Amino acid sequence: MRRLLIVGCGDVMRRVLPRLVKHWRVLALVRQRDPQLAAMGVLQIEGDLDRPATLRRLTGIADAVIHSAPPPAEGTGDPRTKRLIAVLQRGKSLARHLVYISTSGVYGDCGGEWVDETRSPAAKSARATRRIDAEHRLRRFGKHGPRVSILRAPGIYAEDRLPLERLRKGLPLITASEDSHTNHIHAEDLGRACIAALRHGAANRIYNISDDSTLAMGEWFDKLADATGLPRAPRLSRAEVRQAVPPMQWSFMNESRRLDNRRMKHELGLTLAYPTVDAVLEELPCSG
Repeated sequence: MRRLLIVGCGDVMRRVLPRLVKHWRVLALVRQRDPQLAAMGVLQIEGDLDRPATLRRLTGIADAVIHSAPPPAEGTGDPRTKRLIAVLQRGKSLARHLVYISTSGVYGDCGGEWVDETRSPAAKSARATRRIDAEHRLRRFGKHGPRVSILRAPGIYAEDRLPLERLRKGLPLITASEDSHTNHIHAEDLGRACIAALRHGAANRIYNISDDSTLAMGEWFDKLADATGLPRAPRLSRAEVRQAVPPMQWSFMNESRRLDNRRMKHELGLTLAYPTVDAVLEELPCSG
């Protein structure tokens, strides 16, 4: 059976592990062993992308790799991806395919325009700049190594990972006339996109992984508030919101774009289990 190495076996990948273990011998890089992963049949390799000496066992062990580990929280580059590439390219047996989960934040602010994968990155935030560094390193690696497919994902959500705390705090949103467009993907659909990319992803190809929702950010939070029985957030001008919310949150709110997902559907053949956020919100219990 072919071997698949998962680097960053978090929530997204765990949602699709039952599918993966049917077709792959799944290995996962972990900081410490997890009984739940063992119960699912995952072979765990203890190591840390921040400690290069712990990564030696990764050399030549996998036919394919899913890399979903985030960059560090600081700096302009992604040394974690650099270290992973270094260990993967050692030895005689290279992985044949590598799938990387990146972010649509690399596009920066697009003024609400529709964005496909041919648009050049124009990241404004440090976290998106680190993702661009990872993408560039992986694409260079892909020219002489495995087939590299890059998945650019927007805001990831699921029934158990919704931004309800923001509503509970009553933080303001931008008034409708000035609001930003936002994009979403259900965590399970992102995991399924990784599986689709393993099967059909092209070499050094980028894919927007986004659902069919076309919402302004305020519309999204209004829908979420109505579905859960929480109060709708107040609306203020863009300038007022910038002063009222934390800088990190503002960096998300300040960027506006609409992701074109046709390449995902046509080339990866992915049919979304959750085509819009309504598919989840309609099933939520009203929590107040």
